[in-house]
Parts: sequence; C-alpha cells; structure tokens
Amino acid sequence: MGLLSKDIKTLDDLFVHTLQDIYYAEQQITKALPQMIEKASDPQLKQAFQTHLGETQQQIQMVEQVFRMHGHDPKGVTCPAIDGIIDEAQEIAGEIADPQVLDAALLAAAQAVEHYEITRYGTLVAWAKQLGREDCAGVLHQILDQEKSTDQKLNRIAESKINTQAA
Repeated sequence: MGLLSKDIKTLDDLFVHTLQDIYYAEQQITKALPQMIEKASDPQLKQAFQTHLGETQQQIQMVEQVFRMHGHDPKGVTCPAIDGIIDEAQEIAGEIADPQVLDAALLAAAQAVEHYEITRYGTLVAWAKQLGREDCAGVLHQILDQEKSTDQKLNRIAESKINTQAA
C-alpha cells in the first residue's frame, strides 16, 4: 500500500479510508456529469445522466450518513482511479467530432465509473458486515443497488441504440 500502509492498520481503518475514497469519487462524479450532459446529443442518454446526477447527490448524503453512523466526520481522500477514469473520458470526448460516436464514448465512460463504484460499494458492504456494522452495510447496499441499476440502464441504452447509431 505504500504511503497509506502506515495509517491503515486494521480493517476498520481500511473501511474508513475506502469510504473516504468513494466520498471523493462521488464528488468528482457530480462535477463531471454536467459536462457529460452538455456533450451528449441523444435525449435518452442526456436524461440518464441527469437522473444519475440527482442520484449521485443523494448518494453523497448517504455516504455522509455512514461516516456519522461509524463515528467519523465526512472527509474525502484523493482517488487516483476515479480521477484517471474521468480524465480519460474527457480526453477521448475532446477528440471525437461525430456526435453519435461521442455518445457511445460518453456512455462507455459512464459505465467505467459505474463499475468502479460497484466494486467499491460491494467491498464496503462486505467490510461493514465483517465489522458488525449492519446499519452501515444497509445504507451502503442501497447505494450499491442504485449503481447496479444505473449500469443496467446504461447498458440497455447502449445496446438498444447508441452503439448501433455510432457504428
């Protein structure tokens, strides 16, 4: 773990650190989604991004709730993984002139974000249970279910029209 290992000694420390990671990630996603909404040309894709922006804002509040339930103040730590996913999406989007291909790229980037969130929330749920924090696990599982639902929705949009239109 490099620099982090001196601060992370227990599963509880790791749980809190990962909670801080996803808190930061959710905040970065709320900054990136309005740009994605603006760049998307497909109305269904725009709507999916707008819906997810609202969900993400609620998820930030839910993560803050978990921090408080676990006796910590909400605080983020830089998440290089989400920064990389967002940076890559912005770089690729800046290079695409065809609006239908751009929609496919934006959708793929959104799914990469969802997959990252699914792995993080799945892990947090498991660790919360291991730590005897069923209360925290319950809230985190609600977020996990939302992330999975968003991923499935994006997948349906991709398969039903976006990818076909971009081809």
